[in-house]
Amino acid sequence: MLSRFVLAGSPSWFSSAGGEAAACCFYPGIIMLVPCALRTARTRISRIFSPQPVQFLHCSGTRLIATDKELLIKLRKKTGYSFTNCKKALENFNSDLQQAEAWLHEQAHKEGWSKASKLQGRKTKEGLIGLLQDGNSAVLVEVNCETDFVARNVKFQQLVQQTATATLEHCRSKQVTTTDYTKSSLMAEEINQLKTPVDSRALADQLALAIGNLGENMAIRRAAWVAVPSDWYIGTYVHGQLQADSPSLLKMVFGKYGALVIYRAVEQNSKVNASEVGRRLGQHIVGMMPLSVGSIDDPPGDDSETKLLAQPFLLDPGTTVGQFLHTSGVSVLDFVRYECGEVTEVAESA
Repeated sequence: MLSRFVLAGSPSWFSSAGGEAAACCFYPGIIMLVPCALRTARTRISRIFSPQPVQFLHCSGTRLIATDKELLIKLRKKTGYSFTNCKKALENFNSDLQQAEAWLHEQAHKEGWSKASKLQGRKTKEGLIGLLQDGNSAVLVEVNCETDFVARNVKFQQLVQQTATATLEHCRSKQVTTTDYTKSSLMAEEINQLKTPVDSRALADQLALAIGNLGENMAIRRAAWVAVPSDWYIGTYVHGQLQADSPSLLKMVFGKYGALVIYRAVEQNSKVNASEVGRRLGQHIVGMMPLSVGSIDDPPGDDSETKLLAQPFLLDPGTTVGQFLHTSGVSVLDFVRYECGEVTEVAESA
């Protein structure tokens, strides 16, 4: 009975000095066991809650894996290459992002050039006309591929954009006149040597990269550029427009037909919307396929069917284009018309 009181530490039993002395006298072994039990309990508790090295190693490893995953996602987002290739690149260069990216581009270009040489003989009858206008200058480009499915792919559209941007920058550097309009045409061999403004790569390399990515033969066929003085106009029109799927392509217009029209006002007419006149002229040129401007005095007939001013106006067949321009107070000086995949005299003689 006494041992139960001692182990429980009953306050009533130890309430007096006499009681403590009696306990020490009659049951010394029990009192000596209490401190030992306390020390043993403290030791066990400290072992349970003490930090373990294995846990720290595990946490460190988790942070490392998370870091690698972040690099992998960043590299994939920046380059557009597959997760497998991005992971291989990071492993090859000990997670050095810059070296991994450079290696991926190098491998892609090698693969692209290899695939381009294999697909070289396949016909490219599909593709897109791309229009890019910036201020008083504009370009039309044609880039071809094998199928309409690839033409709708954003990577192909980016190639068309790169071609248009490189052409615009190249031709701007050669512009010398500010009192008259400038018109320039570039064919495939010259365009392929142009550098893209963003990364200074040749368009031929960008073309090979797109072929490697999309697996179809492609060709940058031609480009036309026009520039006008500040008080002149460039009318633009693209038929069969495709919706751009990327925010980076918002300045581009894609389609199957395109036209640029150079014109100026010969008299002030506040009721005439100059930009709308340009759009209507572009629409007519795409639809009626004139080959030259001609003269407003040209009589309608067989000899004048391909002359713009003598043609019946597409949007009002009761009048000629010349009459429409006279009413609008506008004079047309030149134009460019592109149709994707059309056979041209240059192509036939090549």
